This record gives sequence, C-alpha cells and structure tokens, in this order.
Amino acid sequence: MRDCCDHDHCTETPIAARYRPLSGVKPTLAPSRPVPPAAPSRIARFQIAAMDCPTEEALIRKRLADLDGVISLDFDLMQRRLAVHHNLPSTDPIVAAIAELGMSAEPVRHPGRSVIRVMQMDCPVEERLIHDQLSRLDGVGAVEFNLISRTLTVEHGAAALEPILAAIRELGFSPELLDEQRGNTSELPADPPKPWWPLALAGVAALGSEIAHWAGLAEPWLPSLLALAAVLGSGLTTYKKGWISLKHRNLNINALMTIAVTGAFLIGQWPEAAMVMVLFALAERIEAASLDRARNAIRSLMALAPEQALVRQADGAWKLVDAKEVAIGARVRLKPGERVALDGRVVRGNSSVNQAPVTGESVPVDKAVGDSLFAGTINQDGELDYEVMARADDSTLSRIIHAVEAAQGSRAPTQRFVDRFAEIYTPTVFVLALLVALIPPLWLGGGWLDWIYKALVLLVIACPCALVISTPVTLVSGLANAARQGLLVKGGVYLEQGKRLRWLALDKTGTLTHGKPVLTETVALAGLDQEAVLKLAVALAARSDHPISKAIAANVQEAQAVEAFTALPGRGVSGRVEGKRHHLGNVRLMRELGHDVETIASRLETLERQGKTVVLLADESRILAMFGVADTIKDNSRQAIAELHRLGVKTLMLSGDNRHTAAAIADQLGIDEVRAELLPEDKDKAIAELVGQGGSVGMVGDGINDAPALARADIGFAMGAAGTDTAIEAADVALMDDDLRKIPAFIRLSRKTSAVLMQNIALALGIKLVFLALTVAGMGTMWMAVFADVGASLLVVGNGLKLLSHKNGY
Repeated sequence: MRDCCDHDHCTETPIAARYRPLSGVKPTLAPSRPVPPAAPSRIARFQIAAMDCPTEEALIRKRLADLDGVISLDFDLMQRRLAVHHNLPSTDPIVAAIAELGMSAEPVRHPGRSVIRVMQMDCPVEERLIHDQLSRLDGVGAVEFNLISRTLTVEHGAAALEPILAAIRELGFSPELLDEQRGNTSELPADPPKPWWPLALAGVAALGSEIAHWAGLAEPWLPSLLALAAVLGSGLTTYKKGWISLKHRNLNINALMTIAVTGAFLIGQWPEAAMVMVLFALAERIEAASLDRARNAIRSLMALAPEQALVRQADGAWKLVDAKEVAIGARVRLKPGERVALDGRVVRGNSSVNQAPVTGESVPVDKAVGDSLFAGTINQDGELDYEVMARADDSTLSRIIHAVEAAQGSRAPTQRFVDRFAEIYTPTVFVLALLVALIPPLWLGGGWLDWIYKALVLLVIACPCALVISTPVTLVSGLANAARQGLLVKGGVYLEQGKRLRWLALDKTGTLTHGKPVLTETVALAGLDQEAVLKLAVALAARSDHPISKAIAANVQEAQAVEAFTALPGRGVSGRVEGKRHHLGNVRLMRELGHDVETIASRLETLERQGKTVVLLADESRILAMFGVADTIKDNSRQAIAELHRLGVKTLMLSGDNRHTAAAIADQLGIDEVRAELLPEDKDKAIAELVGQGGSVGMVGDGINDAPALARADIGFAMGAAGTDTAIEAADVALMDDDLRKIPAFIRLSRKTSAVLMQNIALALGIKLVFLALTVAGMGTMWMAVFADVGASLLVVGNGLKLLSHKNGY
C-alpha cells in the first residue's frame, strides 16, 4: 500500500487481485474503504463452467479484489474451479459478483478434502488404476495425484471417505490418511530396502532355461521348470498387479505383461517368457531407483533445516529443543557454522550468513540486530541470538517446499498432451495386437503360433510408460533445480511457458533500482524558509511506506503531527499540518489541485533530466517547495537486461515517474521501450497491449502493488520474495532475492527443460514405432520388446534427471 508521488508500486488494492494483504503495513495508512471486522475465515469452492482461459481468470480476480471479506483466490483452470478464502457470513456476494461478469458459479458440494498416501503408487500405472477406481464412486469430486510424494488429494462427500479407502485397498494398496499439511515429500518415509537375491536367482534360472533350450538338455521339462522358477522368483508381484488391473478392466503394463507371459507359456515359449519377466522386474527396480532420486531432490531441500534448536528456557538456561516444538517469540542461539533452524529476527550479535540454500545468493550476507534469518541458511563466523518469527512448518523454506510440491502435482501442457495421448495409444495397440493374432491365421493362411507370438510382442510394447513417466520426472527435476537457485516456479505450466517469453515488462523502483532513494535537492519557493518547508514535507512523508517518502522523512528524527491524513494513489498524500491542509505529491496532483506548474517548469525539467524524481509541496493556494529525490540503479540490472536481449527478449520499463527520469534510467540500462507517468491501471493496459501482439509476456514487480499487471501477464515475477509469504504463495515465479539476473537464468532453464521434454517424447515414441515395425515385419522378439519398453523408460528418466545437475549460473 503505497501513496507517494512516484507511481511505481502506487495502488491501494486491498487484496491486490491474486495476493494476500501484506503484513506489517503501517496502521495509519488504512485502505480508503472500511476493513471488515475480524471473523473466522473459511474456504469456499466453486465450479465455473465458463472459466476456461486466463482471460476469465483475470476478470474474476479483478472483480473479487474489490469485495470486502475476500482474502485470497486459488484458480484451477483445468478443472474450471475457484477456491475463495474469505470471512464473509455467506458466499452469496461471491456468487453475485461472478454473475455480474456473465458467469455462473456453482458451489462445489464436497465438504471433505482428504490427503491419502499410497506407498505402492510410484508410477502412472497405479495412478490410472486408482483414478478409474475412484471415478466409479458416488460422492467423489476432484482427485489430484502427486506421484513424487505418493499422495492423492480427494474432495469428497461427508460419508465417502471410508468407501474411498476401501476402494484403494481393493486394488491391493495400503492407503494412509494424512493431515493436509503432511502430504509432502519431505515427510515421505524412505522405502525399505528390497533384497536383490530373489531377482538374482530368478535371473540365473531364466538364463539356465535359455541355455537348456538352446543345448537341447532334458527338453521340455528342464527348460520349463527353470522358466517357472524364474517367473515365480521375479514375477509374482507383476502377476498380482496384473490380475487386479484386469479385474478392473484397466490395460496397464502389469496387465499386458501378465497376458504376454501367460500367452508365451501357453504356446511353449517357456525360456523367453522367463527372460521377459526377469528383465521387466529388473527394469522396474532401476526405474523406481531413478524416481527415488527425483523424490530425494525435493526431500533434501527440507533437510537443510536442522531438527533441533538451542532455545533459552524460562530460567535463563539454554536447551536443545525439537524445532517443531519451538514457539513463535522464543529466543534461539546460533553458533558459527550452524544452520538456522527457524525463521527469525536477530536480537544480538553480528555475523555473515550464507543464504544460498534459500535465495541462491553466492555471497554471504552480513546480519546485525533487526535483520531477518531464514531456516536452512548457514551462520558463518559470529554467534547470533534471534527471536523466532514463524513455526517450523511455516518457515520460508517450508513454504518453498509446499509450493514446489503443489507445482509437481499440477499438469503442464506437455503432460496433459501426453496423458490424453496415452489414453488412446494403449487401447489402440491392444486392438492391433488382437487383429495381428486373428486376421492372418483366419484369412491369410498364417500359422496360429507365429502370429499369436507377434501379438504378444505387441502387447509388451503397448503400454506408454516411458512416455507418461518422462514429463513428471523432467518437470520435477527442473522445479528442484530452480528452487536450488532461489527461483520458486509455481508449476510446470510456467516452467514450460518461460521459453516463449518475447517481452518482459519491468517496474522501476525496487526492481531495476535499489528502491532506496535519497533526498538530493530542497528548493523553497515563494521566499519561504528551506528548513520550514522540509519539516512540513517530512510530516506528510513520515506517514507513508513508499521509498521516496522514506527518503524525504529520513532527514528529520521526529515528525510533526498530521490530522486527516489521506493517501492519493498514484499522485501523493494529503493532510492537515499545523491546522492547515498541505499536499505532497507529483505534478499530476498539483494540476488536479489547480496550482500553476508552468512557472517552475524549467526547474522541474532540469532536475528530471538529471534522472531525479521531483516531489512538490503545496498548500491550498500555491506550491511551496520542490524536492529532488534520486534512486540508484542496481549493479546486476545492466547485466540482466543485456542477458535478456541476448536471449531475444525485448524489455519495457513501466514507471509512474516522470518521462525525463524514466527515460534517463532506461537509457543507462539499454531498455528497449519506456512508458512513464503511469497509474497502476495504465500498467495493466500496457501489459494487455503486449499480450495482444502475440508471444508470451512477463511482468516483474514486487508481488503486491503491481498485482493488476502481474495478473494480466502470462508470467508474473515477484522480486525479493524470501520472507514475504504473500509473494511465495501467489507469484507465478518468485525470486527469493532481488537479483534480476535470475530471470534470464529462468528462461534458460525453461528452454533446457522444454528441449529435454521434446527429446523424451521423441525417444519414447520413436523406440515404440521402431519395434512396432520390427514386430509386424517378423523381426521382433519378446525380450527385445521388453528392452524397447523399459529401456525407453530408463532413457527418458535418466535424461530428465540430468536437469538436477544443470548449471545455470550468471
């Protein structure tokens, strides 16, 4: 909530469209409309059939932003659902507000929301099986899967939970009901190690069956017995899963392998059936280990924070306490070399802290009394005492983990395409296998055993496991890599979309500049005393949060009292000082007041051409003084803009400042275009214009006051999000520090991720097509088909995991 003359960040949007109110705002700067009394908050969910693209989302955000009692919004365009966090006595105002936009909001009548962990759910095969099973139950609403954390979140009716758990158990799985806050990878128990010796013995038996068959030793009983032993040693789990899948009419890889191996037994191909089952079991083990590496990439983020903290007790003694038990306000001691256990504020000592685990900063940051500490960061050389500001499950690091978890569960465009393709591919190949088995023997004089064998080969490669598993592994690896660099990407959709950015609009103050301007000029007019006008200006400026106001207020220790203070968004502030109304703001405000600005136009232009922002002080009759305030450009801004240009991204600076100042800064940075003297709604229009030109548009702001433009952009970037839960929860991409160079790094990571996705899709489909052709031509065998299927899965998983070690420095 800002209110001084530089329009950057100037708005008083109470929830700022997609954002929660920022804590810590000065109580004197109340919103222009009354704040509703505190009331218990709740979440209401709506189905909006007409909401199927970001245009409708932006309309609803803007409309509900003006509704008293609305706290935050959570959109799901794929399901066409909206969750509203509010403290209204009823949801009627929400429904009415959406109706004004020509859309109908139907309340979702599923009072329950449960998070269920299924440890056996570690690939898309189990996901599809559970999804199909639950879709047949009454009272079940939306179901969201997270394979990495092995959880599903189900919206359901009051009496539907037990049938849901029973339905999952019917599939041979063991569901565990979790608290909604516990459904994350960091608390996922490690799988108990599985012994390798049964699989090794099965492999020896399968190899022995092949040798006995080739050598003609004791045929047919010796090869058959060895093959049966190999299948019993390696394939019982597959057979069990396959039987359950067939019973529920689900053609997944387990069902197809069960049919294929059983068919091979029936036509006398015992050695080959055994080798196929052993190779499949081996590949499943390796694939599971690869997926565990992706899980560990997320789990390791939470492991950054120590489990215990040294806490001062009531008697003054210090005691190691479980971090989860430490209350807000407790005092914690941090020794050199230790990691910070909980978010807090320094109350004693000086030190430097390595914040790279959270913000990605490569250089340690000096900390003194009053500075913030983040859980997971590392104290370097001094002892610190700090006051705990957030519980362990609400720390910045925890919120990053939860946000990444939620991002994993969302479906990116490529993943949605793959899922739709897989739904068609497997039944199609299954029907093709039936035709291969029946048509040649019945109508073309082919041998039954030969063509049934070819059909069995087709069944083995009918499941698109490699294709389905490639996208989540790749996206999770990309998201984890980004989080390690201090980039919190709120879903695969944004990670994919980053490669298409053509324009990046940047707010000026606090984004390109330090946002901490200093007062450089004080010019008293009309023969007034310079000290007197400065005191008047300080009285008004001290009531504002805006950086320019702070620059003026910093010149006096104690400000005069102000009565009837009023914030004027995009123009300035007004108040009664010493019994007389005074105004502090920009040229726009002076003109609105009817004051003559032309008499000081030359002085204004001189200061503005120097890159300074001019603030004017006036009473009801005349302009009393002018103040020149200058901000400095961040060192990394020049490098970031140059990197963006090298990547083919055009830049646009949006500023509420005057044209001369904005142009001077844009010229120093080499920015392509600049638009100045903008109100918040003007920034929104500027983004809308760029969106209309085609190509993706990004907007960089502080995550709060640029909300309309951030919401309008295809990707909204929030700067300096560490310690600001609003930005972490609401931005499309949150930069944990204020280093603008992270945006080019994000674009490079997006392009690399998209390239890997395309490689994986090409690998998965290409290998399948090659072996389909070989099989139809009579050159494919069952063990080759297994290599085609599980080999492709291993290739795409390994390729996706490369993103974990992708170097993306700047």
